[in-house]
Amino acid sequence: MAEEPAPDGFLGGLLRLRQPPRGAHRAGSDAVLLAQAMPIEAGARVVDLGAGTGAVGLAVAALVPDCTVTLVERDAGFAGLARENAALNALTGRVRIVEADVLAPAAARRLAGLLPESADILLTNPPFFEAGAGRPSPNAARRASHHMEGGDLDGWLRACADLLRPGGRLGLIHRADALPACLAALGNRFGGVWIRPVHPRTGHPAIRVLLTATKGSRAAFGMLPPLVLHDEAGRFTQEAEALHRPAAPTPAKT
Repeated sequence: MAEEPAPDGFLGGLLRLRQPPRGAHRAGSDAVLLAQAMPIEAGARVVDLGAGTGAVGLAVAALVPDCTVTLVERDAGFAGLARENAALNALTGRVRIVEADVLAPAAARRLAGLLPESADILLTNPPFFEAGAGRPSPNAARRASHHMEGGDLDGWLRACADLLRPGGRLGLIHRADALPACLAALGNRFGGVWIRPVHPRTGHPAIRVLLTATKGSRAAFGMLPPLVLHDEAGRFTQEAEALHRPAAPTPAKT
């Protein structure tokens, strides 16, 4: 019998993750950036919507003292890995896994245990392509992770707004060219929108956008300085290195 692969190390070894085999969707830098897209207070109620194997939500649980995290994932295989990863990192006391379809009717989400206005923070890395767009992967799990099946981005963000309390904060990562669609889907549900473009190197076009917003806010739109991931030698920049290998968990705020 083949040996089970060793867990991947995240956040400089602060977190260990069992991931599906190569060819399926595997968490990487997007998850690291999203987990640290905004300050999160100790004790916050955090939801990772479309959690996959739990990388984003478990990173938050590892970094932020006393927060509670709900990982929402519809794929039973990914949800099973998320449970393993919570146990592997001794986080089961603060992390729960809910098997539910983000795009299901609100009543179905309620039956799964996702209550309205129950989250202070919601982090999400939605599928990057609408159904039928792009080039679907032959791997079913990877295809479901990358293509929006059974709905669209507007419906996804409607579910986000439903789960967030008034004044709760949304964090989202998406393709850079999808920014107009993201802003349109936020509609009048969110305000106080801040955008941070993510560039592979200085002088190269952005490949991702990190977006944060506040439910029900009427605050103005803003742009943050870009995050550049690599220098010309291909090494992480100082800022990217600090995000991928943080020195210590975020201290509790007083």
